Amino acid sequence: MNYEYYSSLALVASAVVYMLAMFAHAAEWAAARRDVADPSASVTAQDSARELVPASQSAPVAAGVRAGVAEGAAPTTADGGSGGVPPGQRMEMFGRIGVALTLVGFALSVTGVVARGLAAGRAPWGNMFEFTTSAMVFVVAVYLVMLFKSGMRWLGLPVTLLAAVGNGLAVTVFYVAVAPLVPALHSVWFVIHIVAAVISGAAFNVGGLAAILYLVKKRAEDRGTVRGYLASLPTAKRIDLLSYRFHAFAFPLWTFTVAAGAVWAEYAWGRYWGWDPKETWALVTWVIYACYLHARSTAGWKGTKAAVIAIIGLASFWFNFVGINLLVSGLHSYAGV
Repeated sequence: MNYEYYSSLALVASAVVYMLAMFAHAAEWAAARRDVADPSASVTAQDSARELVPASQSAPVAAGVRAGVAEGAAPTTADGGSGGVPPGQRMEMFGRIGVALTLVGFALSVTGVVARGLAAGRAPWGNMFEFTTSAMVFVVAVYLVMLFKSGMRWLGLPVTLLAAVGNGLAVTVFYVAVAPLVPALHSVWFVIHIVAAVISGAAFNVGGLAAILYLVKKRAEDRGTVRGYLASLPTAKRIDLLSYRFHAFAFPLWTFTVAAGAVWAEYAWGRYWGWDPKETWALVTWVIYACYLHARSTAGWKGTKAAVIAIIGLASFWFNFVGINLLVSGLHSYAGV
């Protein structure tokens, strides 16, 4: 059996399905464009309780507090007319389609990564293509766990966008044929270092996406114009807290990733640290996230300032992975395309 062929086929299909899931979630947002949240809802105890229920349950609640709709009035369609399917139900329908497609894309992505490992006869993390596809598996896995555990369907659009772009770039730009590992990778630290990197990277990505949504929701709250799908999201304060929790989980793992990489470097190249571009930028990323956590705990930089630092950290993370591999030569050049 040609595992490499089936791996490529599954990963291409996963990129397409993730894109369809993204479109479904985009339609979910569009279906709610006329929904408006009660401006006082964010300071009531009822809203605090609503934050903890799934988006599929909170969407009809948000649909029921539209501005300008009298109590007991007939539901309106997405185009403003009466009758037809209420926006809350349209949101639910598109949201469920998006989740279903995400599950299919996730299954295809896992199949592709496993088949790649079988084709290579090793862990599928030896180059940029393999790391990207594996990282997307972990990102979507984190999202799905939080979706079914805490009802975080509101992250569906940015997560499926990231997964579609990630797997799409992997199969079109980063793809390389199966090949043996370079000598430097033949170590148990290969598995330890990469596993820690993909798990922490998944948490950083989900936390960074939440930080972006926080800025959008915070701006709407400050203007008093929480409309559309934003009305069914948790309050900005809640999103900020969730983003912080993801970063607080990921940072110790990233610290271990950098330390494990140093041990691996000593095994492979006879020194723990050599200021290789990849090592240097991994340290830069670590410093940015350390500043993020330090600022929150000591300077009280919650909210917008913290979200901006988190987004800078996410940009640094991806530049370390993509930019350094493609633009700079170093001892880690084997991981490039």
